[in-house]
Amino acid sequence: MSTKKIQAIRGMNDLLPEQSTLWQYFEGQVRTLMQRYGYDEIRTPIVEQTALFKRSIGEVTDIVEKEMYTFEDRNGDSLTLRPEGTASCVRAAMEHGLLHNQTQRLWYQGPMFRHERPQKGRYRQFHQIGVETFGLEGPDIDAELILLSARLWKQLGLFEHVTLELNSLGSSEARAAYRERLVAYFDQHFDQLDEDSRRRLSSNPLRILDAKNPAMAEMLAGAPKLIDHLDSESREHFAALTAMLNAAGIDYVLNPRLVRGLDYYGRTVFEWTTTALGSQGTVCAGGRYDGLVEQLGGKPTPAVGFAMGIERLILLLETLDVVPDDARGELDLYLLPIDDTATQPALLLGERLRGELPELALQLHCGGGSFKSRIKKADKSGARLALLLGEDELAKGTATVKFLREDRDQLTLAQDDLTTTLSALLADTSA
Repeated sequence: MSTKKIQAIRGMNDLLPEQSTLWQYFEGQVRTLMQRYGYDEIRTPIVEQTALFKRSIGEVTDIVEKEMYTFEDRNGDSLTLRPEGTASCVRAAMEHGLLHNQTQRLWYQGPMFRHERPQKGRYRQFHQIGVETFGLEGPDIDAELILLSARLWKQLGLFEHVTLELNSLGSSEARAAYRERLVAYFDQHFDQLDEDSRRRLSSNPLRILDAKNPAMAEMLAGAPKLIDHLDSESREHFAALTAMLNAAGIDYVLNPRLVRGLDYYGRTVFEWTTTALGSQGTVCAGGRYDGLVEQLGGKPTPAVGFAMGIERLILLLETLDVVPDDARGELDLYLLPIDDTATQPALLLGERLRGELPELALQLHCGGGSFKSRIKKADKSGARLALLLGEDELAKGTATVKFLREDRDQLTLAQDDLTTTLSALLADTSA
């Protein structure tokens, strides 16, 4: 039998306790914001039929061609760990009748899976928060999603470090006509295309615009711009959207090469990018996908959404050092039985205090040990106060308060007065 230690799969990482408090802070900010904007949470399985992603994302995309975790189950069905959340959300909304003569504002969070090269802030199991809206075709909902994301950046202290990039992909008919012009241009510069771009030339030429190869930069800059070939309705939609963003004071950069990597997008596409993590990186991206519901077998339904990578945003919060001190989940009180005779009374006192002070963050010392080691653990806990209970306190019906973060004398309090006094002390030390 092998004694080799089993480790996590490459690119799939553990989230340790000191990190999870920051994740909870971030997720809490998002959850509160979604509730205030009137968005409802939806939760979908992490495993779906492979056909869902092939039909929605597009067979000639890096995700489907190279990155999906796909396997056959015992019945021979092809299943895939979800690489993104939009397709699953659309499938669930269709399956449960959420789209018939209704509008929906939905959001979700959870793990996604792509087999790509792991790097800082980008993993094979990664986590996304996504927002999807259905049944709303005007530019006002496009604007709302951008304003919602902008408000999140402001709440998190990131707004000054991100840039909004914006483009319109127009209608499918306008894209088809533009595609012909684009292919003709690339044919003229075929020698300058890299291997990936040559492969995409016949299958998905718009994706060539998103190529990151610096050797192609000058050639790509001279390519026809889709925004110059929009249909009139898409042009009006985009003009109305930019007018709303201007009125709301949201700065943006028009990026004619922004096409997004998924086949289902049309009209509005946007990305929030940052240079605070080194080279320019995307922290949130989305756009319109009015044809996707129909593509998956439903009735034509306007839709727009976005997704953000949690790992990348957590890294950004840490890099910029904008996490509030109280986001770390600090303890208020460490309840310390001085000796074993006080173990059970301390346990019961702790439960009483938790019942009377529901907001109190209290940790009970367990596991015995010498008095010195118990005090050391109280200090290491990070709590602001320690509450000591020993033989003397039990006899007198008191408890001793020790200030762990301030140079103040200990206090002896009657146990009957603890709720009121602790509440006042904690309010004082948090000021």
